[in-house]
Amino acid sequence: MTETVRHLLLILGSGFLAFIVAVFLTPPFTNFLLKNRLGKQIRETSTSGTKAELYRKLHLKKSGTPTMGGILIWGTTIGVILFSRALSALGLIDRSLLNRKETWLVVFTLITTAILGAIDDYFNIKGYGKSKGINVKPKFLWLTLFAALGAVWFYFKLEYNQIHIPGFGDFMLGWWYIPLFIFIVVACANSVNITDGLDGLAGGLIIIAFGAFGIIAFVKGLLILSAFCAVITGATMAFLWFNIPPARFYMGDTGAISLGATLGVIAMMTDSVAVLPLIGFIFVIETLSVIIQLFSKKFFKKKVFHIAPIHHHFEYLGWGEAKVVMRFWIIGGFAASLGVVLSLLGI
Repeated sequence: MTETVRHLLLILGSGFLAFIVAVFLTPPFTNFLLKNRLGKQIRETSTSGTKAELYRKLHLKKSGTPTMGGILIWGTTIGVILFSRALSALGLIDRSLLNRKETWLVVFTLITTAILGAIDDYFNIKGYGKSKGINVKPKFLWLTLFAALGAVWFYFKLEYNQIHIPGFGDFMLGWWYIPLFIFIVVACANSVNITDGLDGLAGGLIIIAFGAFGIIAFVKGLLILSAFCAVITGATMAFLWFNIPPARFYMGDTGAISLGATLGVIAMMTDSVAVLPLIGFIFVIETLSVIIQLFSKKFFKKKVFHIAPIHHHFEYLGWGEAKVVMRFWIIGGFAASLGVVLSLLGI
């Protein structure tokens, strides 16, 4: 068996294991959520603080649907990583998925931001706070703190201080690498969270994005990181199996924030931040739609979209939920493929 085949078996086997484990865990997990009434509360106010009347009209029927489904994704991921660690300690495999150089920081990011998201979800379920969740400022501060810890680790411990732009080469950033890292992680966390608004939308796009970075990591020789991406992809596929309309449960902030932040870290680790806007194209568009809406309402007192983010705008126009989701998947998949090609051509 060649070394390449062994590596592919590790990557694909890890992803398949995560999928199987998550599929079998979903029924008892959703029963637990239902039994304990851990259902989503539909927000009453928009990001700008005004009443979210149109949003509630479209989504009030979803109130009470179990949330915090992201626990299934990151919980399965951590479980598979620990399982690989145990097999490695017993000498049954030659390497585990817990690797200081490639996965320590991504695992740290996944866990810490997942806990932050879980607290936010719990606040939403209990109706705490004006927006039924952690207020924007403290959530932003915690995300920034976690991102700053990662940035310092990358800069001082791993000695990352440059970015690669396909077609142009490497650019030394020096200490400017730290604020760039923080911005990327916080932006990714928020953009995935913003996109998580329709059944299956964020889940499908996460599969596309982590699959794309898994390919990039593999080609760059980051085999354990590639396997990690495969585990996330496999676990999210299992989640999506039950999240297609009508969703059995929602990802919640514990899934969206943690997966978004982790995606940002992987983009920095693979030195692929230049193609991140393509690989996460829909996430970028969703975030821009919110920024444009807020800017227009503040300075021009009018809305550009009926509802922001933009997926709700199309939903308001009469597109079925599944139509919006699948069309966004298609666009996201095409853009991510282009991002992978550009990244590989620029190696």
